[in-house]
Amino acid sequence: MVVVGAGAAGLMAGIHSARKLGGSGRVVGLDGARRVGMKILVAGGGRCNVTHHAVRPEDYAGSTRPAIRKVLGRFPVERTVEFFKELGVELKRESTGKLFPVTDRAKTVLNALLDAWRDAGADLRFPRRVESIESLAPGFRIRGEGTDLIADRVILTTGGRALPKSGSDGAGYELARGLGHTITDAVHPSLVPLVLRDGSELRELSGVASEVRLEIRDGRGRRIVDYTAPLLCTHFGVSGPAVLDASRHLLAARLAGDAEAHAIVDWLPGEDRAAFEGAMLGSSGGQTIAGLLRGTLPERLVATLSMVAGLEASDRVRGLSRSSRGRLLDTLFAHRIIVDGDRGYTHAEATAGGVPLSEVRLDSMESRTTLGLHLAGEILDVDGRVGGFNFQWAWASGQVAGTSAARALAAASPDG
Repeated sequence: MVVVGAGAAGLMAGIHSARKLGGSGRVVGLDGARRVGMKILVAGGGRCNVTHHAVRPEDYAGSTRPAIRKVLGRFPVERTVEFFKELGVELKRESTGKLFPVTDRAKTVLNALLDAWRDAGADLRFPRRVESIESLAPGFRIRGEGTDLIADRVILTTGGRALPKSGSDGAGYELARGLGHTITDAVHPSLVPLVLRDGSELRELSGVASEVRLEIRDGRGRRIVDYTAPLLCTHFGVSGPAVLDASRHLLAARLAGDAEAHAIVDWLPGEDRAAFEGAMLGSSGGQTIAGLLRGTLPERLVATLSMVAGLEASDRVRGLSRSSRGRLLDTLFAHRIIVDGDRGYTHAEATAGGVPLSEVRLDSMESRTTLGLHLAGEILDVDGRVGGFNFQWAWASGQVAGTSAARALAAASPDG
């Protein structure tokens, strides 16, 4: 058996298949990167957000939720935690619900997976870029740089296009197409920072962060999705969890032809607009905009939002005209930010799009078009929110693919 791609899903698939087959080099992993597991190493700021304590199909986009639920249900979070505990990696839950290794080092996670791969008796070869996979019906011929192998089964875990320096440059899509699969019409970055137009006031606030409710609306002003989480202003635009989660939905809408799809920021997600206006009207005569928002929003942000509304942070609240008050409220509760684009795959944490789940058998991740081929991880049309959801998809789909492929191979062996 050959596993093509040694990222999170590939390592998981290889470990479980090798364990089931009894090792002895019956599982070979091939990866084109000079260093495997780079996405694991850079995840979570170098700490590796292994999973999230509560994972639901609603936390994902792409293929249908019922299909995603079936795969996640075969290897839930509890089993992920147990699996890593068996490898000697204890996980801790943070206030956000994210689960990290207690060491706060991504290398702990990667080393444990590589040790488990070796202990299972699997063979890992890199850099070995796979250039073609030919279906021999039965079996496969895998060829590439320094590689010419015949395998009974193949598990394709090449990833998408996010973070191409890790080796996931989209080449896996062509391998999948060559084996009879389709790729969704739209493939684009997910969990990616957004670039604001030149001259945007928020670009002058690099480093300023605040909890917001970020809403994506279509060209008619209808809500597509919204997230309440921190937003970070940067020199190029905006980032942070709220932006990363919302980005794929804005990009998807625009790629679908809605050029007017846009983003709206509510800078006071914990406040009711009408009640806040009442507080403004009831404020003391000398209270300024800065004083009203002190302790709620960063000082620099207050000054900038006041400017956007055509005011000064030092303006007295009681002295504002009705129109000025309306402009300030619109800016605080429904600030439209002009998004020019995104930071691309180089800065994206995941890829939206890929092989539809309708083309694989959900109980085994085996291809419906090519017998003996299994697919797992980011190459499939499933992408999750920030916070460990994409890793959980990799662990779950990889485990299902690896276990099922090994079971099928063992059943076909003369020894049983």
